Amino acid sequence: MEHTIDHSAEKFEAKNEVMKVTIILSVLTIVELALGFLMYKMFPEPGFARNFIKGTIIILMLSKAYYIVAYFMHLGHEIKNLIMTIVVPLILFVWFIIAFLYDGHSFNVNRNTYDRYKNEKGQPHQMNPNAVEEKAEKPKSVE
Repeated sequence: MEHTIDHSAEKFEAKNEVMKVTIILSVLTIVELALGFLMYKMFPEPGFARNFIKGTIIILMLSKAYYIVAYFMHLGHEIKNLIMTIVVPLILFVWFIIAFLYDGHSFNVNRNTYDRYKNEKGQPHQMNPNAVEEKAEKPKSVE
């Protein structure tokens, strides 16, 4: 009695799956590039059409990221808890980056528009001439 298992069917199926994912990723990349060139050639000015194309490119990029993570990092066939331990920190990290970029931009804008000579009531700061004389005099010490 011979106990041999023919693995050629499994190898063929795995090879087909890798080829399928590679073709999908290639097509998504070609579509992204075509949309990018189309955007710069046909819509040089900012507007709705340009933003729509940018949004479409972002959706295509996210779908490519899904395919890469699901098939090449072997998370497509894992249980939900393992997937969540990877996806939730990734989402929090992306939020962290966006929050710090927004905060840095806000700091930059406020730093560039801050006027140190303007008081809180919105009136320009006027120096009190008596204040200069008072600071110039030294207080007499009591001995």
